[in-house]
Amino acid sequence: MRLPERGEGQTRIGVAIPVPAPYSEILSEARRRSGDGFADLIPPHVTLLGPTVVDQSAMGSVSEHLAAVTSAAEAFTMILRGTGTFRPVSEVVFIQVAQGIAECEQLERVVRAGILDQDLRFNYHPHVTIAHDVDADALDRAFEESAGFEATFEVAAVDLFEHGDDGVWRTVETFPLGG
Repeated sequence: MRLPERGEGQTRIGVAIPVPAPYSEILSEARRRSGDGFADLIPPHVTLLGPTVVDQSAMGSVSEHLAAVTSAAEAFTMILRGTGTFRPVSEVVFIQVAQGIAECEQLERVVRAGILDQDLRFNYHPHVTIAHDVDADALDRAFEESAGFEATFEVAAVDLFEHGDDGVWRTVETFPLGG
């Protein structure tokens, strides 16, 4: 995983839709089985804003921005189904978002604006990673083993994550959709 450099007085954040239990445990275990070293550091999620460095003094403005964005959005149903991959561009296998794509795209666009405006390395594609930067056989196994995965849940909030010095991404604030 490429992480932006963080300097003195800065924090590394991300914004995502967390995958709820029991699905999160199933997806974490799939990631562990693939040999992905991030399985216990990154909770299963659909990214809206990838790793981003901000000044700690700007965190209040970040929270205000996210509160405004999420209060204008409505809760929606998400269905995760089957596997996909970004190979050969990126060594990633993921669970596909089968329903909720448009809502994720709209949220991503407004989250990644204002104080969080930035260019993307790749076009936005909502997904849940289950194998990243592992060998080809492990990627193939992850793709096959999780091909039948399916989950349906209501997305009622978006989480602001912070990347700790121990490498773990933790929720620091939750923003309900629709206020």
